[in-house]
Amino acid sequence: MMADIEHKTDRPTAHKEDRHFVTALARGLEVLACFRGGDTALTNQEIAQRCKLPRSTVSRLTMTLTKLGYLIHLEDSGRYRLGTACLALGSSILARLDVRKMARPLMQELAEFSGGTVSLGMRDRLSMLYIESCRGPGALALTLDVGSRIPLATSAIGRAWLALASARERLDAMEQVRELDDVAWPQIRRGIEEGIEDHRALGVTCSFGDWQKDVNGMARAFQPGGGLPVMAINVGGPSSSLSKEFLLEEVKPRLLRVVAQLEEGNVSLR
Repeated sequence: MMADIEHKTDRPTAHKEDRHFVTALARGLEVLACFRGGDTALTNQEIAQRCKLPRSTVSRLTMTLTKLGYLIHLEDSGRYRLGTACLALGSSILARLDVRKMARPLMQELAEFSGGTVSLGMRDRLSMLYIESCRGPGALALTLDVGSRIPLATSAIGRAWLALASARERLDAMEQVRELDDVAWPQIRRGIEEGIEDHRALGVTCSFGDWQKDVNGMARAFQPGGGLPVMAINVGGPSSSLSKEFLLEEVKPRLLRVVAQLEEGNVSLR
């Protein structure tokens, strides 16, 4: 269910009431955003289904994006994959995030100690987008890397972001999640509320089998400063090697020290 939600939640909120909102531009960006880390290429039909747009509209958008270099058309299959113009944009942003440079050695040390995966993420609509990731010796089973997305509402790192976000941002995100699945919403809301309380009382949010039943994780959100948005760092891995007790008793103090060092640092977006 949450895998489906992850695709649907990345649709931008309607802004028809805003005369400055350019719908055609939003749809074009929506097409680019529908590609995921595991996607090699997509057809117009697949893009239309993910974006909930008419296929004729998608055909015009993909043709335009191809001419601009944001998509590449594979003539033998009729599919599209992301082009080098997207790579240039992403690389430019990542290169300017000083917080990644500061965080990486600290994260790698934590990954080596925990044996799990340690990732730095920021919100992208209703997903958390990994912008840095380090693996410990036992983390091969969890192959999330830079550019990976996980759901905002059910992951430890997403709940950490919700815990530190402004009240307006949090309520807006929660309302969007509710609109996607009214049936599952009460359980999802309880998880979010528990995560916010854990972040306040324990210093971290936890997800023990909530995102994936055999994955444990915890996270801490922080304000990196320098005009950057709220970010969060998580530690996660298979529940068989990262028990709840180990994470809370051994890993949590080290995670909190990592975050404290980043908050004290002078990070910026140059």
